[in-house]
Amino acid sequence: MDRDFPDFDRSFLPYLNDAFRTYAHQVCAIHGDDRLTYADLDALSARVANALQRCGFAPGDLGGVYSANSITAFAVALGILRAGGIWVPINPRHSPAANIEVLSRFGCGVLFHQPAFADAAARAAEAIGDATLVPIDDFPADSLATWLGDASPAAPSVERNGRDTLALPQTGGTTGTPKGVMLSHRNFVALAWAGRRRWDGEPRVMLCAAPMTHVGGRAALISLGIGVRLVILGAPHPASILEAIQRERVTDLFLPPTAIYSLLDHPATPNTDFSSLRRFAYGSAPMSIPRLRQAFDVFGPVMVGGFGQTESPIYIAQRETADHFVDGDIHGELLDDDALRSVGRETVLSTVAIVDEDANPVPDGTRGEIAVKGPMVSEGYYRNPEETAKVRRNGWHLTGDIGVVDESGRIYVIDRKKDMIITGGFNVYSGEVEQALLNIDGIAEAAVIGVPSDRWGEEVKAIVRLHPGTDLTEAHIIAHSKQAVGSVMAPKSVDLVAELPRTAIGKIDKKALRSHHWEEAGRSI
Repeated sequence: MDRDFPDFDRSFLPYLNDAFRTYAHQVCAIHGDDRLTYADLDALSARVANALQRCGFAPGDLGGVYSANSITAFAVALGILRAGGIWVPINPRHSPAANIEVLSRFGCGVLFHQPAFADAAARAAEAIGDATLVPIDDFPADSLATWLGDASPAAPSVERNGRDTLALPQTGGTTGTPKGVMLSHRNFVALAWAGRRRWDGEPRVMLCAAPMTHVGGRAALISLGIGVRLVILGAPHPASILEAIQRERVTDLFLPPTAIYSLLDHPATPNTDFSSLRRFAYGSAPMSIPRLRQAFDVFGPVMVGGFGQTESPIYIAQRETADHFVDGDIHGELLDDDALRSVGRETVLSTVAIVDEDANPVPDGTRGEIAVKGPMVSEGYYRNPEETAKVRRNGWHLTGDIGVVDESGRIYVIDRKKDMIITGGFNVYSGEVEQALLNIDGIAEAAVIGVPSDRWGEEVKAIVRLHPGTDLTEAHIIAHSKQAVGSVMAPKSVDLVAELPRTAIGKIDKKALRSHHWEEAGRSI
């Protein structure tokens, strides 16, 4: 059923201005020993906005930020928005060649960059043709101060509409060329509204350890309206995360599963005080059920699951702390592993359906593609109406994920549609096989892919990383898999590896795993 919402079709900028006024004297951002109040960030971002306008930057222009997490990077992103521009976050973990390609294709007029990325930024500016380069050091950013000059600390007056693009993050590119996702002002107004609805009025301290070029940055932006204090780490090193949680009394953080596993395995974890935590969100990839149960024990009744994507951030589905725990004890229904595999239910912003190949909803319990409606769904792909049309049908946004909804409304993500393996005419969902593998004692990580087979068309292959000291064999893993998921879904072969390749945002890179198998067979993937 479609939902009734407030009027989100307006600019996000008044939300920012109100936050700067309301919380002016509170600390807003911390990075190491540096601390900025909301008033400080207001003045710095306003100066960036005015300096941009002085350079001819106009509403609707693109401003790139090529930087690891830092206070300065966040401030200049805000300055781009307050000048009426579009924030283009550039992930420094991507290869320079990939980032140069994205920047030249989008045509950023201004590119802020840390010194470490000066060479790639210069090459991107050359490819664009007329981009302005602005170096930014760590706070207090002497190089930025030089560029700002005497720019006013009073924010310029800028008119933006709800459907205007606010940010242009990129899709992961694991199945093709990264696409720019047009996240609009109305999207962020809706996300902020939803975040405020679940706020309990208590002060919040958010740890920004995951890249702020992705969900971490969007979460930080929408949380300014509740006076959040942001604790920014340059990189998600386990020791730094543990130290920051305890020192700054962190209440909220988001990490992908691999980073959570690193925390669970860190020798300092048993002696770390996690009592300040209120919401520890996990997502971006499926999480091992045994490891999730371990996280319950270590971090307490604070884990928050969910499902979102760049095209529809954060709020497609969520499993809140109350869905995991009742009065501090694990919820009775979650004693069953199947229930824990759910990403939750529809959120206050979303209407979710499972649809067939014609984008028509199917009955509960039937597998199909997960589709969503809601005010957080992006406006489409930048300068790419053809790809936009592929994911917008019958009023739905098609996520590209295969899933199912049970009779209680719980949503299960089974696999990426493009990761589905067709072997001997049967559909095998790699995510289901991976979960079975992760239930085998001794397996730390697993990826399942389809590889060419003259007999079956494709056959199932697993690539596995074992815990140190484990002596599992390929034969043992295959035999256990057959018991768990049957012979059709069980891997026909297993590679034991020291490390699995990862994308720039930390996901296992299945495209890289598949590519050489298909290239050797002379077939495309």
